[in-house]
Amino acid sequence: MTTVLFASLILFFVINVPIAIAIGLASVAAILFSGAIPPIVIVQKMFTAADSFPLMAVPFFILAGSLMEFGGISRRLVEFANSIVGRFSGGLAFVAIIASMFFGAISGAAVATVAAIGTILIPAMVRRGYDKPFATAVQATAGTLGVMIPPSIPMIIYGVLTGVSIGALFMGGILPGILVGCSLMFVAWLISRKKGYHGDEKPTLGRIWQTFKQAILALMMPVIILGGIYGGVFTPTEAAVVAVVYGFIVGFFIYKELHLSQLKNILVTTVMGTSMIMFIIATSSVFSWILTAEQVPQAVAEVILSISKNPVVILTLINILLLFLGTFMETVAAIIILVPVLLPVITQIGVDPLHFGIVLVVNLAIGMVTPPLGVCLFIGCSIADIKLEDITRAVWPFILIMVVDVLLLTYLPWISTVLPKLTGLY
Repeated sequence: MTTVLFASLILFFVINVPIAIAIGLASVAAILFSGAIPPIVIVQKMFTAADSFPLMAVPFFILAGSLMEFGGISRRLVEFANSIVGRFSGGLAFVAIIASMFFGAISGAAVATVAAIGTILIPAMVRRGYDKPFATAVQATAGTLGVMIPPSIPMIIYGVLTGVSIGALFMGGILPGILVGCSLMFVAWLISRKKGYHGDEKPTLGRIWQTFKQAILALMMPVIILGGIYGGVFTPTEAAVVAVVYGFIVGFFIYKELHLSQLKNILVTTVMGTSMIMFIIATSSVFSWILTAEQVPQAVAEVILSISKNPVVILTLINILLLFLGTFMETVAAIIILVPVLLPVITQIGVDPLHFGIVLVVNLAIGMVTPPLGVCLFIGCSIADIKLEDITRAVWPFILIMVVDVLLLTYLPWISTVLPKLTGLY
């Protein structure tokens, strides 16, 4: 049964079947081959996987991101970030990274972050003389901060699967997100100095104050969301609903850039994005259930632990596996399939599940900017109107520094766990 499962999955990948459908068809093939499991189990498992209160946060965070994009919130975040760091060499690249951190603190999704910030900053960088591949590479890699800086849709899914507190995961993602953001800015600064990408004139205090006043309501959004979660006022799912209501009120009634005529497109985008994620969750849950039933996690754990029981060696092997799989597997599917397999391994060697969750998410975020899947690369390329091969060389310095960050997070677990423990969330 396991052989049929993986053989059919590889076949579907080779013939370029969409990943959610490939996972679902491979699961169906394995169950039909066994002959001992009624096919109705497939539907039952898919429904059960999707019927989850914490997962209701997914569509609401996607909707909140869309409301930010159309309601003028993301533009004001960009203008405020530009007033602070736009004067440095590669200033607009800094703006792209910092604005993505702000936006990620609301949307929880990488693709939404690239689309919302990239449509503003990639053309702006090109107009200022930045070459398109560099501008696109900066924005694509900065977009991955959307799943590291809390809230984070992948962290929600990991928390649902493992029982680790989602609030603790969100708190644990703050320092890693800042670490990766600062690392990306360092690389952008080095390249900008080399290529002569100069910044704007030093802004006056009046200009900084003006942009801050315009962005204050946008900046308050993550404070309300995360403060409410950490303060115990509402759950992550309820926080997502609050984000939607707040984003609509600010965009429609205060900034007055959100119009009723835009709601149809916003809702359609939200439904499409949610449908894709939930379908992946549903089919991946069947795939994961088959693996568990066939005791694949236990077998994998035995194989890995037979190589070594040293946590450093095991985590290194897992990092290599995650970086490899992230290049061609969608993040949500990878989490649902890999967590049941890897969790027994990391628990046996004494690795904190919260720490592992952060390492897992950051690892798979790198896959979002690594060819051939590289979903953030595709979004960036479509905005810049360039081909994927044009950006490949420009993105590698950013990928390499993110790999260094993963190693730091792996072998210095306190970076991920210190804030949850200090705040009593974990």
